[in-house]
Amino acid sequence: MESRNYTRVLEFFLLGLSEETEMQPFLFGLFLSMYLIIFIGNLLIILAIITDSHLHTPMYFFLFNLSFADICFTSTTVPKMLLNIQMQSKVITYEGCLSQMYFFMLFGVLDNFLLTVMAYDRFVAICHPLHYTVIMNPKFCGLLLLLSWVLSVLDSLLHGLMILHLSFCAELEIPHFFCELNQVVQLACSDTFLNDLVMYFTTAILVVIPPTGIFLSYSKIVVSVLRISSAGGKYKAFSTCGSHLSVVSLFYGTSVVVYLSSGITQSSRESAIASVMYTVVTPMLNPFIYSLRNKDIKQALRNLFRKIICSLP
Repeated sequence: MESRNYTRVLEFFLLGLSEETEMQPFLFGLFLSMYLIIFIGNLLIILAIITDSHLHTPMYFFLFNLSFADICFTSTTVPKMLLNIQMQSKVITYEGCLSQMYFFMLFGVLDNFLLTVMAYDRFVAICHPLHYTVIMNPKFCGLLLLLSWVLSVLDSLLHGLMILHLSFCAELEIPHFFCELNQVVQLACSDTFLNDLVMYFTTAILVVIPPTGIFLSYSKIVVSVLRISSAGGKYKAFSTCGSHLSVVSLFYGTSVVVYLSSGITQSSRESAIASVMYTVVTPMLNPFIYSLRNKDIKQALRNLFRKIICSLP
C-alpha cells in the first residue's frame, strides 16, 4: 500500500494571481488602489447615513450594514495579499488560513442575506406604502439583521469546524490569493466526502433561497408598479429600488460568471482571476452605484463634505 506523507499543518502557501516577478508591482498597485476605493467609498456611505437624520430609515439602515459587510469582506483577503507581495512571501499560517476562510464566508453570506432583506424592504415600501412604517419598524428590522448575522455565522462556523477534522498532506500550495474553502478541502489527504456534501448542500441553499426571495419581491414590485397609471409615478417607484437592483445584478452576475468560468476551465489560477470580480470589483462598485443613482445619498455626502471642510483649520 502506498504511504501518504501526512504532516501537522503549520502553514499554507498562497500562489496568488501570478508568479511572474515583474507582475507583482502592478498587482500590488492595482489591488491597493481598489482596496482604498472600497474602504473609503463604503466608509463615506456609512458616515453619510450616520450624520444625516433623513437617512435614518430601514432602507439606509440595511445599506449601512451592507457597506460595513463589504469593507470587512474585502479586508479578509486583500490586505494579506498585499502584505505577501510586499514581503515577497506566499506563506499564511494554518490558523490564519482558517480565520480567513471563516470571515470570508461570514461576510460573503451576510452580503447575500442583506441583499435579500433589502429587496423585501423595497417590496413593502412599494406594494404596501401605507403600512410601511408599521411593518418595517425598528424591532422588526433589528430581527431581520440579527437573523442574517446568525445564519451567516452558523454557515461559516459549520465549514470551519469541519475543516478542523481534516488531515493534510505535505503539498500545501493553494493556487489562489486567499484561502478559498474548496481549494483547501482539495488539499486534504483524509476523506472529504462529508465536507463536499455539506459544501454543496449549503451552497445550493444560498444559491436558491435568497435569489428566490429577491425574485419574488421584485416580481410583485413590477406588478404593483404596472398598475400605476401615471408615467411619473412608475418612474418614482422604480427609482426607489434602482440602486438596489443594480447591486443585486452585479453581485449575482459576477458570481455566475465565476461559477461558469470555473466549470469551463480546469485551471485553478484562471478561476482565481475570475473570482476577483465578486471579491473585489463588486464591493468597489457598490458605493458608486448608490451614490450616483440615489439623490438622498448624494445630498448627504455633500453635507458631510461641507462639515469636513468647515471643521478644517
